[in-house]
Amino acid sequence: MTETTVGIGGAAESTDMVLNIGPQHPSTHGVLRLRIVLDGERIISAEPVVGYMHRGAEKLFEARDYRQIVMLANRHDWLSAFSNELGVVMGVERMLGMEVPERAVWMRTLLAELNRVLNHLMFLGSYPLELGGITPIFHAFREREELQAVMEEISGGRMHYMFNRVGGLKEDLPAGWLGRARAAVADVRSRMHVYDDLVHGNEIFRGRTRGVGVLSAEAVHAYGVSGPIARASGVDFDLRRDEPYLAYGELQDVLKVVTRTEGDCLARFECLLDQTHNALDLAVACLDRMEQLPPGPVNQRLPKVLKAPEGETYAWTENPLGINGYYLVSKGEKTPYRLKLRSASFNNIQALAVLLPGQLVADMVAILGSLFFVVGDIDK
Repeated sequence: MTETTVGIGGAAESTDMVLNIGPQHPSTHGVLRLRIVLDGERIISAEPVVGYMHRGAEKLFEARDYRQIVMLANRHDWLSAFSNELGVVMGVERMLGMEVPERAVWMRTLLAELNRVLNHLMFLGSYPLELGGITPIFHAFREREELQAVMEEISGGRMHYMFNRVGGLKEDLPAGWLGRARAAVADVRSRMHVYDDLVHGNEIFRGRTRGVGVLSAEAVHAYGVSGPIARASGVDFDLRRDEPYLAYGELQDVLKVVTRTEGDCLARFECLLDQTHNALDLAVACLDRMEQLPPGPVNQRLPKVLKAPEGETYAWTENPLGINGYYLVSKGEKTPYRLKLRSASFNNIQALAVLLPGQLVADMVAILGSLFFVVGDIDK
């Protein structure tokens, strides 16, 4: 009689497993690939692999004139199109030493804050969806539709507004638009309690996000993380307050920089939610000021061929997802010699390398969604 001993899974117990999340995967909300190494259910290391939808926008900037590059800048973060345009036109205006009419300054500020609300509403609805809650996304799209209607009326576009121009804006407001915009903002404000109660007050949502994916302030500084994610870790920095541009210098009594110290998924969601409330308050303040302004121009007359003088400049703005910067180098031609884009999501997503190790695979989706990134903003 022969005895045989069979080992089941013995060799696998000491072997790490490499798992690819993406590039096409339900949890990555975009063409992002995560290469994670697992020890059982625990993540040992994580590497974000980017570039699957790279479009070479920075190189294309060099082959387009200063009017055309607005279109390229518009598209990398497709949820923040108006804010993307702002940085590039501000950079060119700075090179030209150009003053923008006061009416255009306040219109830009108003539209930037409406665009911020549109961006945040998408994440306020989609983040619970990734954790299994389907209801909030329907509310988010209803609120977004209210604001999309007024943005589409003024610009003609639903996603890519193309409303900024070097020297101001494309055209003045349609008759009665301020009243319709005020009604849309009031409607959205009246329903924001849905996210406070339905999502933030949900015990399952809080259980999935509290204490999960804690990002330290040191890691924020090390990786150049910015926006609501940085402020959720206690890094109190917002360009609208610390280096005011547009009309933000006159809105300091309305602007509230929302911070938390916990640095977990719940803190990041809370920062985004509170920032949405504040963006609506800023929009109301801009509407109040717009109604007091006398009629006037909204742009500057430009030469047929626009050339920026030789030199370099850096223009940065507080985009909905974080700091968006354009480093512009000109050789005096009608196209930029170099235009380097610093996008918020690219830096923010690198923090996954320190956020994910030590976490469970089940919590990976919660952490990934809490970074509120747009893949085009990474791959640009």
